[in-house]
Amino acid sequence: MNKAYKAWCRIYQTVFRLAMPILPYYEPKIMHSTDQVSQVLAGKRIGSVLLVTDPGIARLGLTHGLEAAFAQVGIDCTVYANTQVNPTVSNVEEAAALYRENGCRAIIGFGGGSAMDCAKGVGARIAQPRKPINKMRGLLRVHRRLPLLIAVPTTAGTGSEVTLAAVITDDKTHYKYPVNDFVLIPRYAVHDPRLTCGLPASITGQTGMDALTHAVEAYIGRSTNAYTRAAAKRAVRLIHDNLLEAYENGQNIEARANMLEAAYQAGIAFTRSYVGYVHGIAHSLGGRYGIPHGLANAVILPHMLRAYGPVAEPKLAELARDASIAPTKADNHTAAQAFIAWIDNMNARLGIPRYLEGINSADVPAMAAHAAAESNPLYPVPRLMDAEQLASMYRVVAGGHFADEPAVRAGKGQRRSTERPSRVARTVERKVAACSSKK
Repeated sequence: MNKAYKAWCRIYQTVFRLAMPILPYYEPKIMHSTDQVSQVLAGKRIGSVLLVTDPGIARLGLTHGLEAAFAQVGIDCTVYANTQVNPTVSNVEEAAALYRENGCRAIIGFGGGSAMDCAKGVGARIAQPRKPINKMRGLLRVHRRLPLLIAVPTTAGTGSEVTLAAVITDDKTHYKYPVNDFVLIPRYAVHDPRLTCGLPASITGQTGMDALTHAVEAYIGRSTNAYTRAAAKRAVRLIHDNLLEAYENGQNIEARANMLEAAYQAGIAFTRSYVGYVHGIAHSLGGRYGIPHGLANAVILPHMLRAYGPVAEPKLAELARDASIAPTKADNHTAAQAFIAWIDNMNARLGIPRYLEGINSADVPAMAAHAAAESNPLYPVPRLMDAEQLASMYRVVAGGHFADEPAVRAGKGQRRSTERPSRVARTVERKVAACSSKK
């Protein structure tokens, strides 16, 4: 990254950090049961609502109780249940059309981050009926107040119920981009751990590591304050103490409740202090290949932390000591390495792979460009990287070998390579870190 652009990125981030105290952040009012939702709507004299969810939630019938409660108080409920894992522009437009056709006056996002992001996108389109969603990508381009928005998370990962972001995928270009505006923060959120008890173990693990990624990226960035640092630390402690229990014993209500709180605290941290290159790369992979966001974040996180190198070690060490991952007297390097090793171990115990399969080298330049455009200059990362440096990280994440490359390269006068992908990946990681430290 050239020095002029690097300086511009840091100035841009500094302005936002200094403005943080006066920006209109707010947090939703928390309800602890879906039973309270109908009371809120009735109290506001709202007689028709759009409920946005996904096919999995619909098949499980998790929304039936809420729908029945609405019927008892005379509230019409229109359900949109086609939200994809990575919600698309088409999802937003279809749901917005239902909202208008049925005269709805409020929106409920019921499910994981995908459903809540789709609901936010619908709200943005209702608020801005003449502005397509792709014109709202980036920062502060919605402007107008949304209809009443209520978030009901059924996973403990995204923290979308407290964030100002919605991540939408363009169906045609497969470009996945965030829409960021304060008006997208829901007014109410339901934290009912019973809704998360039926979550498959694999999704519990992936979404829990998604929350960890939010907390870690927010904490190690350069735009923190005392409030966001405390929220990130609390999230990491809760995840350290509860994620494996929630994964192994899904009916443990206390562990489930603690994970909801962890995701919420991580959401508070990153909605004010932002995320980093893990998210930029994960969004590009999700848009291109449909990889679930939590899975992508979980796999990328330890690789990117290693690529940041020594510059991230002091803050990683603080997290490690605070969560009892490293001894309180451990030096920064030792504690930081213990923290990264803990993430690797967590991924392994949660059944999350070390690398992602199916990444094609032909797609990397475009994905790296998207990741760089999303991340720079907004994300206050410990070390700035340009598109070329980020492109190298895709090989790391792929385990040193892309899907469209020959499995074995050998020919006349050439030695057959028997090096395992993990060794190749570690070599690339070291080169990325070394290259970054020089720029």
